[in-house]
Amino acid sequence: MTAKIKKVVLAYSGGLDTSVILPWIKENYDCEVVAFAADLGQGAGELKGIEAKARRSGASRCIVRDLRRTFIEDYCWPLLRSGAVYEQRYLLGTSIARPLIAAEQVKVAHEVGADAVAHGATGKGNDQVRFELTFMALDPALTIISPWKDKRFVAEIDSREAAIDYATARGIPVPTTRKSIYSRDRNLWHLSHEGAELETTTEEPRDRMLVLSSPIEKAPAKAEYVSVDFVQGTPVGINGRKLSAVGIVERLNALGGKHGVGQVDLVENRLVGIKSRGVYETPGGTILHEAHKALESICLDRQTLHHKQQMALKHAEMVYDGQWFCLLRESLDAYFDTTQRHVTGSVRVKLYKGNCRPVGIDSPHSQFQSGLASFTMGGDYDETDATGFIKLFGLQMKVAGRVHRQRRGRKRKR
Repeated sequence: MTAKIKKVVLAYSGGLDTSVILPWIKENYDCEVVAFAADLGQGAGELKGIEAKARRSGASRCIVRDLRRTFIEDYCWPLLRSGAVYEQRYLLGTSIARPLIAAEQVKVAHEVGADAVAHGATGKGNDQVRFELTFMALDPALTIISPWKDKRFVAEIDSREAAIDYATARGIPVPTTRKSIYSRDRNLWHLSHEGAELETTTEEPRDRMLVLSSPIEKAPAKAEYVSVDFVQGTPVGINGRKLSAVGIVERLNALGGKHGVGQVDLVENRLVGIKSRGVYETPGGTILHEAHKALESICLDRQTLHHKQQMALKHAEMVYDGQWFCLLRESLDAYFDTTQRHVTGSVRVKLYKGNCRPVGIDSPHSQFQSGLASFTMGGDYDETDATGFIKLFGLQMKVAGRVHRQRRGRKRKR
């Protein structure tokens, strides 16, 4: 017989899902619920009054932790150094945040003596995997409560509209209405949007959806430039001025958002096998990603750069799939850190009407040599050496071509 659960720590955002899940857990498990909210830079508006709201919804207490610095330095910066991008466009803003939230949630569970943890991720999404894999990795003894996979919960609350009705009946204020039905997730790195017209592939996203950035048509008609400074692949300042990790992202979010940079409308493949459509706003992250990529282009040799791009694909999948706390991900990060030893310098980026284009790169470790790259012959490069190189490099193709030509010749004679 399963032991009765006495205390649960719920990952609590104050949004629609967790607002109804909190009282539901208390009613159905007859246990104490401690709400845990992580400040990842989602904005003061989302966290304002969250403790009072949690208590009003039935929580015995609400613990709020400021994790912004940890989020950027220990999660976003390694992600940036890796170059990981999921399905060529998604900069993994939600994916990279979940392991940190879940890890801190486990810490809180230990602090308050809880025997269970809970989350509000749906049974169709990726977040359920990210939360639960982290729980399993860091404390497999904790019981995991996932209401959206509980038939009792689904029978009572089977849609966002039903969740609104559930909250209304209990006097719980929620930020979602029937007129604004978007499901959003926000942190310092990005803001995601799902639902409403995005549940089709034929409708254009409405401008009203955007929060962090301007619609492209309304962005300034004049370009603006910004320089990003890196040391060993890590951003350290803007325009020659050193800033904190949080300060860098905040500053670039404002600047990129002003010019409509970092808007992505993507139909992606979820881990569970469903295709879903989302709109992502990642203004600062996009500037940093493009600048970092440009700096690598002059600091890394061809072989390292190409191999790193292959490893980045695997890293992106692991982050997306919630496999942050596993040996392979840690090993990949060690590999990426090695590749970044000489990725130091500054990149000047031009922002204009949604475009983010590196237009100047400078590094003390640049492998770009003007003399070698120019059309002028001489210097360290002897063009006659290319003859022997091509002969050796193409020898296997020459042999294969000769063999196939001989076979074709024999067939024609028959």
